Amino acid sequence: MHIEHRIAKTLWQQKIEDFVENPIIQHAIVVLIILNAALLGLETSAEVMQAYGTELVLIDHLILGIFILEIALLIIARGTDFFKDPWSVFDFVVIAIALVPATESLSVLRALRVLRVLRLINKVESMRKVVGGLLSCLPSLASVVSLILIIFYVSAVIATNLFGQAFPELFGSMGNTAFTLFQVMTLESWSDGIARPVMEKFPYAWIFFIFFILIATFVIVNLFIAVIVDSLNSGASDKDAQVTIDQSHALQSELLAMRQELRELKALVLDQSKR
Repeated sequence: MHIEHRIAKTLWQQKIEDFVENPIIQHAIVVLIILNAALLGLETSAEVMQAYGTELVLIDHLILGIFILEIALLIIARGTDFFKDPWSVFDFVVIAIALVPATESLSVLRALRVLRVLRLINKVESMRKVVGGLLSCLPSLASVVSLILIIFYVSAVIATNLFGQAFPELFGSMGNTAFTLFQVMTLESWSDGIARPVMEKFPYAWIFFIFFILIATFVIVNLFIAVIVDSLNSGASDKDAQVTIDQSHALQSELLAMRQELRELKALVLDQSKR
């Protein structure tokens, strides 16, 4: 009796999960996520809120209720397995933030409601693949980030010693120098705002800036991008290889089944010939 009850419960849970994971339901959820994002943007306008504030808040609460129902059904269907999936936990946390009362001490949580838009990452397969590729390349990126930090530190020490006294706003401390070098690395007004004023007092300062840009911007940043692209390509190759392996296993199974049928057919023919 206990086993039958357990089987019935499992079938019941499977039906709930199949209903929630139905493509039509999931597409509807995606539409609601986009609509909710648009509503949260409209709520930032004082004029719109004054004219349609009540309606927007009502629709927002209705959409939130649908999201809560979806999460609740998945928890019922999957049980503790729901919390073993990182994407499911992410969805749960994003929805849970919206349920925390936005008091004065927690007013920032009201702004964090826009994080619901990030649920699109879990709902759209292509986005999930990109994020998965980025997460898989974190160990390699750690080496690149370490290299960037070393170059920044060495360059900041040199620039502070060379230009700190003459330009204290830009190079007066390690913090100021690091921020200035970051601006140079991003090529944001580095020539007219930083390099040329320094070169008026230090004519050979261009050597430092050119070498820093060549190393930090054109080499390190491109290396950073290369690691990400390589990780995404490796993930795609691994998936293609897995698909090929699965197809090979399926083909082998079909061949084995055909061989077994041929043996049975041969045995049948021999048996008929003996008669």
